[in-house]
Amino acid sequence: MASKGSKTATLSDGNGFETMELRLASGNGPVTRTVLRTPLRDALPSEIPVIDISRIFSSTLDDRKAVARQIHDAASKIGFFYVNNHGIPIDQINSAHAACLDFFRQDFAEKIKADATKGPFDSGWRGPDTQRVNPDEGADVRETYSVLYDTRLDSTIKDPASIPEEAAQYIDLGRPAFEKTEQVPHFEDNLKRHYQSCLALARALTRAFALSLDLPEDGFDSKVQYPDASIEVNFYPPIAKGSGTLGSEDPNARVSIGSHTDFLLFTMLWQDDVGGLQVLNHEGQWIAAQPIEGTLVVNIGDYLQRITNDKYVSTVHRAKNSSGRERISIPFFWGFGLHESCQVLENCLGKEGTTKYEEVRCVDWVERRLGHLFDMGDKKNCA
Repeated sequence: MASKGSKTATLSDGNGFETMELRLASGNGPVTRTVLRTPLRDALPSEIPVIDISRIFSSTLDDRKAVARQIHDAASKIGFFYVNNHGIPIDQINSAHAACLDFFRQDFAEKIKADATKGPFDSGWRGPDTQRVNPDEGADVRETYSVLYDTRLDSTIKDPASIPEEAAQYIDLGRPAFEKTEQVPHFEDNLKRHYQSCLALARALTRAFALSLDLPEDGFDSKVQYPDASIEVNFYPPIAKGSGTLGSEDPNARVSIGSHTDFLLFTMLWQDDVGGLQVLNHEGQWIAAQPIEGTLVVNIGDYLQRITNDKYVSTVHRAKNSSGRERISIPFFWGFGLHESCQVLENCLGKEGTTKYEEVRCVDWVERRLGHLFDMGDKKNCA
């Protein structure tokens, strides 16, 4: 992070604090946000609400619309909310969590067999100090295991050979998921089950988002038939105290994952009980999104903010694990198929039909976001 001079700002409670400028990658190049140098505090329920989404599975449209209204409220205010009663069994999540720990606790020589750094479309493992989500904040102190969209993991795809070429050209391109992970056999079995459950839930939530925008419930269905859908398991070792802080200009400062927004429609995150997720609120304060048992955290991505003409908010977030314990989080990133495109939705246009954004293909959007991320730092360190 870059700090540009000493300024002060006043919170709604009347207290004044110094501020700093936070630089971020975006689809329009690097942007800055003013951040208050306030102590980290826990998010209030009014800031990051908990939404019971059990009724999105109801056979009654009014039930599903009731959940959609709550989603609309959260998505338009802060862009983050917890969901409970989401339908993914806790035993399944716990099994995936344990299997992920077993994988990451292996020796380097075992993990590198599943190396994902040789191609942009590879599923697999990336080691520590190889990724910089925000290059201004140094290398992320994490390891990851990615599972990119694979038609063999999608039960809705009965015949992969029948997928239209315009969609097929972006599918199953790189190293297959779980290749060279046989030494931890339950890793594939348990993470695959979790991925498939996330696919089903994301499609159900996509319908809820359509309702939340006063669209037909199936308005986005065709665009997520062959989705951009991936899991990226994050393994965060503890960061030693005194090793640098988020906000430091020290290039050796340590950060679990740097400040950023997500690219696509929305993200569903499971986090263990260690904690570390932080969200930048409207006043420029970092607030902690503490783990709540039985929930997932859902946040809006840049593409959904774009097609809603900024009605929905893609919010800056980061993580720092200073707990002294290992931390696992499992985000599931969800977007339209890369072959799809979308313009600002008609019912999100401004006065006199004004739009802030032009239509863009999803593949071009992802490439643009990655390109501007690389503009902020060394490309080889942003992989």
